[in-house]
Amino acid sequence: MNAAILLALVPALAWGSVGLVNTKMGGTAGQQTLGMTFGALIFGLATMFFFVMPRHIELNSHIWVVGVVSGLVWAVGTAGQFLAIKDLGVSLAIPLSTAGQIVTNALMAAAVLGEWKTGKMWAIGAVSIIAVVIGATLISARDKAKNSNGIEAEERTKSMTKGLIYLAISTAGFMFYFVLPNFLNKIGYISDAIKARGNGVDYMTAIVGPQSIGQVVGAFLIVMFVLKESEIMFQLSTWKNILTGLVWATGNIFMFISAANPDIGQTIATTFSQLGIIVGTFGGIYLLGEKKSSYQMKMIAIGTILVVIGAIIIGNINSFA
Repeated sequence: MNAAILLALVPALAWGSVGLVNTKMGGTAGQQTLGMTFGALIFGLATMFFFVMPRHIELNSHIWVVGVVSGLVWAVGTAGQFLAIKDLGVSLAIPLSTAGQIVTNALMAAAVLGEWKTGKMWAIGAVSIIAVVIGATLISARDKAKNSNGIEAEERTKSMTKGLIYLAISTAGFMFYFVLPNFLNKIGYISDAIKARGNGVDYMTAIVGPQSIGQVVGAFLIVMFVLKESEIMFQLSTWKNILTGLVWATGNIFMFISAANPDIGQTIATTFSQLGIIVGTFGGIYLLGEKKSSYQMKMIAIGTILVVIGAIIIGNINSFA
């Protein structure tokens, strides 16, 4: 169990670093999304050709559908998150995105996948979700001591509103990406026999290759038809963000393996993966130099503690059964 917990924490480190790496690599939201999917494709195909196929792990049409569809909705989530980072900054966008994902993924895993089985678990889960929401609100607090003129305040409000809309879209995309592999098993599209092989590792690693193809297809569609960046999508910034994709893909495979492990489960795996809030929040401030007042730093510290406490409670909720 201890080793399983450590593996479940790898996505937190990797995904918490994504906003920092992609900001350092530069580029538009479209270039960052596309470049990231290229990195994910390299990792996904390597997993398929050098791990899945040599071990003769099943890659039937149902697994391809699960992988490609989860990759498509992931592309929506990622593009939304990068757009939000442009408007809100890493130190605000990442913690708010994290809080949204903790809440929605916990509720989906509990209500749809049936991982919260008792009234006591639901009550404790509700308290932990409230802690996460309050924490996210504190993290996003503005400096009460700062007075801006009307134009500056209006521009900031517009930017905040746009960023929050992008985050809502991003959260929905990531929610479906997280829950889809286990949900399609729950409804019988993927058999229990296939899901259980290799303690769940076979199924989840088999998904990674098809998923990376869905990510690239989704990214191309978003970049061309939503962001309308066809002319600049193959510039240097896109290629630099392959590194972002490799960092993300490392966290991705460990998250899916952990979600498939019966000792961990969907709720714990997705919750632990979101503890990257610590890396994203303080990395944005101390490594990228995003400015915060002393008041905001206090709120961020308290908010981060609340989010982490809420995540830990959700992650250990099985002990309250």
